[in-house]
Amino acid sequence: MRAVQVVTTTGPSDVVVRDVPEPTPGPDDVLVEVHRVGISFPDLLLSKGEYQMKPDPPFTLGVDFAGTVVSGPGFEPGQRVAGVGGWGGASELVANPAAFTFALPDNLSYDEGAALPMNYLTAQFALADRGHLQAGETVLVHGAAGGVGTATIQVAKGYGARTIAVVSTDEKAAIAKQAGADETVLVDGFRDAVKELTGGQGVDVVLDVVGGDLFTDSLRSLATQGRLLVVGFAAGQGIPEVKVNRLLLNNVDVRGVGWGPYAMVRPGFMQQQWAELLPMMESGVVKPPVGRTYELEEFGQALTDMEERRTLGKSVVKVRG
Repeated sequence: MRAVQVVTTTGPSDVVVRDVPEPTPGPDDVLVEVHRVGISFPDLLLSKGEYQMKPDPPFTLGVDFAGTVVSGPGFEPGQRVAGVGGWGGASELVANPAAFTFALPDNLSYDEGAALPMNYLTAQFALADRGHLQAGETVLVHGAAGGVGTATIQVAKGYGARTIAVVSTDEKAAIAKQAGADETVLVDGFRDAVKELTGGQGVDVVLDVVGGDLFTDSLRSLATQGRLLVVGFAAGQGIPEVKVNRLLLNNVDVRGVGWGPYAMVRPGFMQQQWAELLPMMESGVVKPPVGRTYELEEFGQALTDMEERRTLGKSVVKVRG
């Protein structure tokens, strides 16, 4: 079968499509015919050998996928599913743990299914478990036109929150609005814009996937008892530092969000998250904005486009159908 592989950890340009043996599922695995693969930031890091998990090359990329069940516990053959794993989904067949595989609602396509797992489970964990988001609160979302950003907007709306999207261009503002953002602000001068939109009060939650120079102004944008959720550092400008006196004086928190290390070692946790998101999917509040669709041989190009911040919504790679 065909699979997208990292042979040398020298980046997206050296990712290749190769023939590899079909997987042999274990007793707790679901064998899935993959239709679509979602492009995720861990794929980019894995291609460079920079991810916290470091499989030995050659290995198959693909964190998020959607397809149909061949066999496995808890699922019927032919059932439509989405799944998530550390890697391995970018292939014609994948054996994925049943605990990390989810029934895909009928109103969502394979493209949308491949855009769901990592981003939306991360957003749900960030907002509910780490952010303790309440209905009526206001969430400021950085990187709001990307995969995690659009997921956060929609999950926050599902919880009854107001959302303010921070974007770098008008084109990205349109994507954030399409995802459901109540307001959009440009990254240049976002702190003043947020102050005006909140009547000087600030926001209750900031979700930050960017880091870098934006961090201090994000902290200053919090209302009393606000929470800044640190999800990543896409700006690549180094990890920002927190002056803890600011936390004390303003009664605000900075909280780390490491969904993968938390969820993957807690049996049943991801299934609980999916059940929490399911009513949002069925109502249409959660409907992933899919950006560009690539052919399997273009997987490396999809990663390059993500690295160079050309991605709008979630990029998806076609495996079959």
